[in-house]
Amino acid sequence: MLKLYYAPGTCALASHIALEEVGAPYSAERLNFKNNQQNSPDYLKINPKGRVPALVTDSGVLTETPAILAFIAQSFPNAKLAPQDSFAFAQVQSINSYLCSTVHVAHAHKMRGARWATEETSFADFKRKVPETMTACFTLIERDMLKGPWVMGEQYTICDPYLYTIAGWLEGDGVDLSKLPKVVAHRQRMEGRPAVQKVLADEKA
Repeated sequence: MLKLYYAPGTCALASHIALEEVGAPYSAERLNFKNNQQNSPDYLKINPKGRVPALVTDSGVLTETPAILAFIAQSFPNAKLAPQDSFAFAQVQSINSYLCSTVHVAHAHKMRGARWATEETSFADFKRKVPETMTACFTLIERDMLKGPWVMGEQYTICDPYLYTIAGWLEGDGVDLSKLPKVVAHRQRMEGRPAVQKVLADEKA
């Protein structure tokens, strides 16, 4: 059985939804970030990065959301969460890599400034920039990346839970959602899916 380590409000939500979507046999263990559980000796043995998600598999531990999502899709091909065509799958990976390496990092500047600087004034400047950088990221997504009704078009893929997860941070990042109608419609569509509803309920419990 697969085991997912997660914390509510984090990018681990995307992997949690994907596991539920494919009907995988899995368990989920919540980490308490307020108690710094992600840096506990026991968890660091699982994921030395001290972050979530981490997915324990029969072959070893996987970290990083794009890798975990690809593993889930390829391990449960009947769920069709990734295209079979190699170029289309590379497009999926391109979108998820952008969400991971650019969009998530832009968001993290709001409260993780110590990763990049030491001066308090720098932290404040990072935070002020977040509405601008996140707006720029999602303007690009709205215009060029979200095909509709799902990210890749008619096929629901591993891009969808990932975009949904990060789009859930937009209000807190000061982004004007009225300029992102496709993103908002996608989020509403996601919240109608039984797997999403179940995971949200589980993570709030």
